[in-house]
Amino acid sequence: MTEDLSAIAEAFSRKASQYDAFGSGHPNLARMRARIREQVCHHLAPGARILEINAGTGADAAYFASRGYRVLATDISPDMVAAIREKIAREGLQDRLSARELSFTDLNQLEEGRFDGIFSNMGGLNCIRDLGRVTEYFPRLLHPGAVVTLVVMPPFCPWEWLALFRGDFKTARRRLQREGTTANVEGVRFTTYYHRPQQILTALGERFAQLSLGSLSLLAPPADRKDFALRNPAIYKTLVWLDDKLTPHRPFNQCGDFFMLSAIFLG
Repeated sequence: MTEDLSAIAEAFSRKASQYDAFGSGHPNLARMRARIREQVCHHLAPGARILEINAGTGADAAYFASRGYRVLATDISPDMVAAIREKIAREGLQDRLSARELSFTDLNQLEEGRFDGIFSNMGGLNCIRDLGRVTEYFPRLLHPGAVVTLVVMPPFCPWEWLALFRGDFKTARRRLQREGTTANVEGVRFTTYYHRPQQILTALGERFAQLSLGSLSLLAPPADRKDFALRNPAIYKTLVWLDDKLTPHRPFNQCGDFFMLSAIFLG
């Protein structure tokens, strides 16, 4: 059985007008985005063609376009795509950035040729149980040597397990539910699935080889805790220092708020 993704499109369309504002003045989200962008740029030379799936309001797509990359940003939400197009016009990125309303399960509809990289940020792939419905199209869309970078929420987030000390077992265990966890975004409910790095690699298949794997916000607060870094700057600085030391190494690189996996397409 395949999921109906229409609820996700509706939820994030309702969220689109608030999306960029939430990231403004958010030190930890800015830190995570900087690390993610640095990794993408490390693997892809300026001028490379990037396909971004679940692109949201296009914050990353616009960044890469401003750095000289050529980007096709796709999202299932019409309001998110409208926000990307507003950025394109406002920032004068028409020659390097384009946007298309498209689900990541419909990538077979793309006829724009092959890309040098595919990018998915901030847990967009957690909206689907069967990752193969997305990754099955990657080989057709990529040049040999292309790099895929995917940012995904794993089943274990140490920060959320702190909820046990408050007696909040629901929050502590929410990522461990086999059948997924119900999310509520702007009054729209849909199921979120938490994936392990090995599940991503299995979905990619034998034509891909892992290049790097690291976690994001292992001990630092998760993305939804915007207030923590602002209220506790000294503690936050220490947690970030620990994150930087631990997150590239096993087993820490497989858990946290997110993990970031890059893999090369062997052809």
